[in-house]
Amino acid sequence: MDAKAFIKALDNLAEEKQISKDTIYEAMELALSTAYKKNFNSLTNVRVDINKDTGDIKVFSVYTVVEDDYDDFDEDTEILLSVAKERVKDIEVGETIEEEVTPKDFGRVAAATAKQVIIQKVKEAEKESLLNEYKDKQDELVVGIVSMEDEQNYLIDLGRTMGILPKSELIGDEKVEMGSSIKAYVSKVNASQKSITVLLSRKHYGFVKRLFEVEIPELSDGTIILHGVSRIAGERSKVAVYSTNDKVDAIGACIGERGSRIANIIKELNGEKVDLVLYDKDPSVFVKNALAPAKDITVIITDEKKQECLAIADESNLSLAIGKKGQNVVLASRLTHYKIDVKTKEQLGDDVGINIK
Repeated sequence: MDAKAFIKALDNLAEEKQISKDTIYEAMELALSTAYKKNFNSLTNVRVDINKDTGDIKVFSVYTVVEDDYDDFDEDTEILLSVAKERVKDIEVGETIEEEVTPKDFGRVAAATAKQVIIQKVKEAEKESLLNEYKDKQDELVVGIVSMEDEQNYLIDLGRTMGILPKSELIGDEKVEMGSSIKAYVSKVNASQKSITVLLSRKHYGFVKRLFEVEIPELSDGTIILHGVSRIAGERSKVAVYSTNDKVDAIGACIGERGSRIANIIKELNGEKVDLVLYDKDPSVFVKNALAPAKDITVIITDEKKQECLAIADESNLSLAIGKKGQNVVLASRLTHYKIDVKTKEQLGDDVGINIK
């Protein structure tokens, strides 16, 4: 075995797989210990040392020092104190002493025997490295290349691993082309004994949140806070924001000059409608804002503890407040965490006990 080539190969492997060099060397030393015992019928405890600078490999038999009158003396693993003192004068019982036993042809034999062990250790280390990288990406936005397709999923090349984007997690009827770049939300990272699975989604409400963070710089510097998102993927999203700076209009910043920022987000959402809602710490005001595009809404908190409220709209705004198939009120309820009952004055009648002007 060429020592320099050996070191270079291990270093290249560590760099390619993005795993620690120490992990590679530890795996090699363990594999070589196993190889020595197997190929040279050794019953002794052995230690293999790899010089990380020169690539030289040495094998040492390790013996434990015992008293001279030790009854169960095992010459394969132990050495008498008197014999040990001939080599190391100040050695004590219980300590270990080593003897180099490196065979001349050990490099060739060991390399062949250790191959499978090294492969397994590298796979384990690579898996751990991948897990450490992608566990921090859960709930984050990633960009990959659409590489393969089966009946239910698209496989997305994320670089070091593949992400699974179920077709059920696409937005509406959007089309995905092989080889195209695609953005997706990491909904879950699963680790099994054999592999790591990165599950992706484009219909998760978190996808909308991350798109806003990418497109709106003020969200990154804290000038604007994204309070929450509610979503019916492919149909409509409501995004609640507010400004920490009185001079910055939160809604205007999200829309951007000539609507450029919100247009980019809507394009990525395959044309999904997006309602920008101004958050307010007063729940009645927040609910009123969330029911847009309906106007002239009166909101009365009927049970603050149970988070229930009554939204009163005139006839011209009732359908807008409720929305198509009830979507508007459903999304407003999810966004505000209030159960919203939408009524007109006429529907309430005169005996409700609420004074509405």
